[in-house]
Amino acid sequence: MKRREAFISSAAFIGLAAGITALDCSKENGGVAMAKFGDVLISPENEGREKHVPHIETASKVAAGESFEVKIIVGKEVPHPNTIEHHIKWIQLFAKEDGGRPAVHVATFDLGPSYVSPTITVPVKLNNTSTLFALEFCNMHGVWENSVKVEVE
Repeated sequence: MKRREAFISSAAFIGLAAGITALDCSKENGGVAMAKFGDVLISPENEGREKHVPHIETASKVAAGESFEVKIIVGKEVPHPNTIEHHIKWIQLFAKEDGGRPAVHVATFDLGPSYVSPTITVPVKLNNTSTLFALEFCNMHGVWENSVKVEVE
């Protein structure tokens, strides 16, 4: 992959995290609409495979600036097989504050081909009401997403 292509691919992913939805039809991009990473995400509404949707467990209300736990479980209803041939490679967590600020990357957990249960727990601190976005990548079935809003008091 050429450097420019790698940059465009990375920019598309970062754009998703930042909430950017406009297509890049600039001359620099050849005047062609750039594909959006968001178009390849599979959400619970679009596909009902419980073993792939990242389920987010956390408090619905938290105190500003105080640590709270966020648990992400892939395969809560139906366990994911997690074999070398079919596994959850990674889980990522992003937070987007209300008010138009860009989303920020909170954490990435690289699970690799392994026999672990694809479940992670991470302490998070928020200063403002935010939406938490969980992404996970299954090596056979692609990238799946879910989100939950957390009110900050």
